[in-house]
Amino acid sequence: MAGLSCATAVLLLSGCGRIAQSIYLSGCDRDIRNSTQAIETARDDARRAAGYAQRGRAYSEKARYSRAFKLIPADEYGRLFGLAIKDHDQAIALDPGNAEAYFSRGQTYYDRAALEDPGDFKTWSDPAVADFRKAVERDRQHYLAWDRLGLVHLATGELDEAIDDFTQEMALNTMGRARLADAYCTRGSASQKAKQYEAAIADYEKAIEIGVTADGCSCDPVNPLLTLYDEERRPYDKRWEVVHTAQKSRRWIAPELLEKLKKDSGRNE
Repeated sequence: MAGLSCATAVLLLSGCGRIAQSIYLSGCDRDIRNSTQAIETARDDARRAAGYAQRGRAYSEKARYSRAFKLIPADEYGRLFGLAIKDHDQAIALDPGNAEAYFSRGQTYYDRAALEDPGDFKTWSDPAVADFRKAVERDRQHYLAWDRLGLVHLATGELDEAIDDFTQEMALNTMGRARLADAYCTRGSASQKAKQYEAAIADYEKAIEIGVTADGCSCDPVNPLLTLYDEERRPYDKRWEVVHTAQKSRRWIAPELLEKLKKDSGRNE
């Protein structure tokens, strides 16, 4: 009976998954229909362009979701993506001064880049970057465009550019703070691997100063910094300061590093 119950539960969960997928895709189709109606009833080019941009995103999201869950073959994915880009191009042609039109097309390119093999990433991320740049040229307050620029630069290892992007974002939206801290930490890690220890220390310190999170997914500056402080014989007070900051933010500290610091410094805090 227990085995039967488990099997039934699996089947029910599987069915729920298929139902959820169907509901989500139905929502994409509804967005496509509503956007089409908005295009047909628009009273001016600006509203018509907004309709095209919205429909482009709906086509793109349907393509992205379907491919991510392996619900469609490659040729259907390509067809939907092509419809999305065609709509985005039309939106920009109708309203070339609109930052959101460029951002929407850039997001569609970005979504495709995220699904591609690493070797094909730049094929789609490069046009995404071009569109995000055009978006911020038209609206310097478009924090999501700065955010996506930073994420692309982070993914391609252009860490100085990512830091610049997230600095712009942090001035506009609090989400940029965690992004910027992570970018500094990532650059610190790259410098540490290149044995550029002073640069690594400076970036790890900056990441902690900005405020790193304890989500377990972001780059960790705390343990590498404590290791470098030990190797570079930095004062114990600085090491304990890092420990206290990490403890307040509930970041994990390697027990062996903490025990070594206690032993070497002759202190428990």
